[in-house]
Amino acid sequence: MEIKVNFLDKLRIEAKFDDFTVIADQPIRYKGDGSAPGPFDYFLASSALCAAYFVKLYCNTRNIPTENIRLSQNNIVDPENRYKQIFKIQVELPEDISDKDRQGILRSIDRCTVKKVVQEGPDFIIEEVANLDADAQALLTVSTSAETSTYIPGKDLPLEQTIANMTAVLANLGIKIEIASWRNIVPNVWSLHIRDAHSPMCFTNGKGSTKESALASALGEYIERLNNNHFYAGAFWGQEIANAPFVHYPNERWFKPGRKDALPKEILDEYSLAIYNPDGELRGSHLIDTNSGNVERGICSLPYTRQSDGETVYFPSNLVENLYASNGMSAGNTLAEAQVQCLSEIFERAVKREILEGELALPDVPQEVLAKYPGIVAGIKGLEEQGFPVLVKDASLGGQYPVMCVTLMNPRTGGVFASFGAHPSLEVALERSLTELMQGRSFEGLNDLPRPTFASEAVTEPYNFVEHFIDSSGIVSWRFFSAKSDYEFVEWDFTSQGDNANAEEAATLLGILADMGKEVYTAVYDQLGATACRILVPGYSEVYPVEDLIWDNTNKSLLFREDVLNLHRLDDDQLEALLDRLENNELDEYGDIATLIGVEFDENTEWGQLTVLELKLLINLALQQFEEAHELVGSFLQYNDNTVERGLFYQAMNVALEVELDDEMDMDDYEVNFRRMFGNERMDAVLGSLEGTVRFYGLFETSMQLEGLDRHQRLIDSYNKLHQARAKATAISS
Repeated sequence: MEIKVNFLDKLRIEAKFDDFTVIADQPIRYKGDGSAPGPFDYFLASSALCAAYFVKLYCNTRNIPTENIRLSQNNIVDPENRYKQIFKIQVELPEDISDKDRQGILRSIDRCTVKKVVQEGPDFIIEEVANLDADAQALLTVSTSAETSTYIPGKDLPLEQTIANMTAVLANLGIKIEIASWRNIVPNVWSLHIRDAHSPMCFTNGKGSTKESALASALGEYIERLNNNHFYAGAFWGQEIANAPFVHYPNERWFKPGRKDALPKEILDEYSLAIYNPDGELRGSHLIDTNSGNVERGICSLPYTRQSDGETVYFPSNLVENLYASNGMSAGNTLAEAQVQCLSEIFERAVKREILEGELALPDVPQEVLAKYPGIVAGIKGLEEQGFPVLVKDASLGGQYPVMCVTLMNPRTGGVFASFGAHPSLEVALERSLTELMQGRSFEGLNDLPRPTFASEAVTEPYNFVEHFIDSSGIVSWRFFSAKSDYEFVEWDFTSQGDNANAEEAATLLGILADMGKEVYTAVYDQLGATACRILVPGYSEVYPVEDLIWDNTNKSLLFREDVLNLHRLDDDQLEALLDRLENNELDEYGDIATLIGVEFDENTEWGQLTVLELKLLINLALQQFEEAHELVGSFLQYNDNTVERGLFYQAMNVALEVELDDEMDMDDYEVNFRRMFGNERMDAVLGSLEGTVRFYGLFETSMQLEGLDRHQRLIDSYNKLHQARAKATAISS
């Protein structure tokens, strides 16, 4: 994690990281003002807070109340060496907690991350640099020896060279990557989380059987998502980029809708139109680019090459973003390597969907076959020793597809996780299934797995697959666990040998799709210094239902974005119009405004917590529509997922509205005690809202220029690096 420090007045200092700001001072005896804890105080508190977090985590997963659990920490200083200290953490537990849980709680404290780092003794490197942002890859600390060349299946270059090449690409773009976490809780299963130190919303997770392969995986996914603009999907890129010579890529084209909002004839082709517009309901306005919001410019469309004949077909960027999410994207040392990964991923998701929605039962992989892969067996054994039964299944559907499945069961909670992996090599597909299962997960995290069901409608509901795609939290049918499988086990192999193995394997996978009657479209991106591609298989590789283009399109943000950002400057008529749109566009009342308009707000602000319901409430207050506001306050308080402070504001607002709407009550009779209950500052805001002198309490003013939105500005900064690199690459090539 990158922590940037600013020097304030006197001895006060400010540390900024992610969306947080921490102020430190010194006690008066050390010439400070005592206005905040000192740096060492924060250090001491961190281990106590970390210990308490692990206690809370343990208790939450076992439904143990924590109200009567007390924890404290004392540091005992060695009189002869003040830098040698003992941290004594004590916990007081209620009598009704079992001996097993008492020991479990003590063990959970022992897992405190702060404690483990201190015990390991962190190394400090202190140096002067010309520019803090220049050392872009300082935190990628996995050492890769120049004398070592580690080859793994599917990679055209050694891991060491792959990592070096990818870190160089990121350094050249000026992106500082930091490793936020590593996990290796069972043998031969590694995962890590990396992110942009400046814009932590840009992150990826890597997985592999070694730490080096996991790092290569994370970096590859990061570069794949940069090339495909995936980190910035759904976000507003600002007016400057919206009006730049290009928005997404230099080879994009913009087409105006036809008469009566008809689709431009230049986009898509006959094959894809039959899938995306079967009933003729799709209109040009459905395909306006979300990121620019530039309606006057038309439909931003990206060129893809049709596999069957090499022709160029233009796909609206809006369509790709809305239907495919990250499916079918990859980066590689070569284009063929990236294509194999893309196609493998497409088969993995599509076959997984067919299995889950069809409630199919898969055959077990025989033990004699598993024994060929001792590293995988060791990982499975590690899980089972922790009390998690593991099923290893052949998901190839009788040898048709290069897909495997590893399913974990949690007897403590009754939850299951079916993890799928794909690759022309059965071993690699199986390894990916296992590493995907534990990617970024702790053993405690496995307590959140959903329970299987015999209710077919819950399993086959389209958004169950979306949940499986996003975080594997979808539901699995109990029929999946039947010992009577729908297919026989096949020890399949789709690999090729030799120098052109990846190219031949890509051709094999494309051949499977061709035999299925599927058309394939590919876009190649290499302007950022690495090779990446995106493959679309209409009618097969979509993540979201095609109907979302009409009924749940991300560009509905264009109905709200400008007015919401200009909220404080709208007159009553404009507020009425905005309220009408909020009420008549089938929005989720508890959906957040940030997602709706594509703007990253600091999650710790009122803007970051703002929902559709609360925005409607605040507009009703601004319009002095108190009956409507009172009804919405009731809904807010019933399902409040906001901060305690915001909840108290609306509790005060609720009782104030009760008085305001009752002709027999007078505010003067209640104000004194309202103020005693809720405080003067809060009641000033409530009464000011009723009088019209306070509007949109808690929401600071901004606009389409995004003033005060540091988090979103950092996201745009990140995208600008790509935009400039693409413009430069295009200028050089021309």
